[in-house]
Amino acid sequence: MKKIFLQAAKTRVLVTLICFSVVNLMHAQDGEAKKSMEIYGFIMTDIGYNFNQIQPDWYDAVRPTKLPSYENQYGPDGSYYASVRQTRFGIKNYFDTGIGELKTQFEFELYGTGVDAGQTTFRLRHAYAELGKFGAGQTWSPFMDIDVFPNTLEYWGPTGMVFFRNVQIRYMPIQGDTRLTIALERPGASADQGIYANRIELQGVNARFPLPDLSAEYRYGAGWGYVELAGILRKIEWKDQNNDQFDLSGDALGWGLNLSTNIKFGESTVFKGQVVYGEGIQNYMNDAPVDIGIENNPGNVTEPVKGVALPLLGFVAFLDHSWTEKFTSSVGYSMIDIDNSNGQTDDAFKKGQYIVANLLYSPAKNCLMGGEFQWGDRDNFRDGWSTSITKVQFSFKYNFSEVFYRKNQ
Repeated sequence: MKKIFLQAAKTRVLVTLICFSVVNLMHAQDGEAKKSMEIYGFIMTDIGYNFNQIQPDWYDAVRPTKLPSYENQYGPDGSYYASVRQTRFGIKNYFDTGIGELKTQFEFELYGTGVDAGQTTFRLRHAYAELGKFGAGQTWSPFMDIDVFPNTLEYWGPTGMVFFRNVQIRYMPIQGDTRLTIALERPGASADQGIYANRIELQGVNARFPLPDLSAEYRYGAGWGYVELAGILRKIEWKDQNNDQFDLSGDALGWGLNLSTNIKFGESTVFKGQVVYGEGIQNYMNDAPVDIGIENNPGNVTEPVKGVALPLLGFVAFLDHSWTEKFTSSVGYSMIDIDNSNGQTDDAFKKGQYIVANLLYSPAKNCLMGGEFQWGDRDNFRDGWSTSITKVQFSFKYNFSEVFYRKNQ
């Protein structure tokens, strides 16, 4: 019953936002101000077969972190699935103001995550506004590069890719094909208590984020494509609020560098690549478990264990190719490798790999269908366990977009 009420509340919020945008559009048509509104999105149906097993909430995705960490953790191999969770809806508004154009975007999809994992339900993607060189709201982090995401059917995307929509305020002193963006982002992190997870001494250790995350990107654009370098700095703290003989408080500096590119090979092929390295930046990765791991600290009686930012290396390499106007393909590989701390459990996630290859067909404008081979692999930290998943997926996608009031040129 609680879920029904929550879903009804989400629906009311959605309807209110859509109505608000339509009212703004009507006012724009009645007045002299230049305004426009675009309603866009797509309906997408995925059907496929898992030849192996994955955590049931992620049946229609390839996430190495959600593969079993021991034999038959998620039951027998082999399962059919069908989903419409990738379906998306969005509204963009453009308003001329006395100090420049105001751009707003509200977008959601149906792919439940977090407490809604496994459900087909409302999930906010973008709630963002931009005026001139300033922006605020939830949208892509400057630390990530959405243009690296390949033209695939699989929803979650490359495991080693930086991928995070975050609440932020940003400044964009350089805009266009060559751009510079600086942002203060909402902080957040997760920790693994490892082999000490059940110790009562750790139950009173709580996270604290005194500062926003600082991120920045610089992209150089040219006729051949672009190259982009992004960076991030994070302050992560934890406070021991227990009244005992231990002091387990601590902090860590999270940092990362992300180098990405799109390179055009002729008119029909694009290489999409990324290399990222850092410590304590798992929160910004597409598929990584925890930012902070626990480490033994022998010889220190008041701090027998400590938290450390976990280093990681991520890699993405894909080719998107157009065979004809109607047929396209994408093929590539991605990897993430984490340097685990010695206090983590033997079955902690260590390394993930991801491979996708497809053939897509567009029979008519705004229509897409295709088939895709998908593969993912997981390696554990110290117990020697490795497992993989192989999937085939067929998808049908119908795009829509309509501008209801076009600005004067």
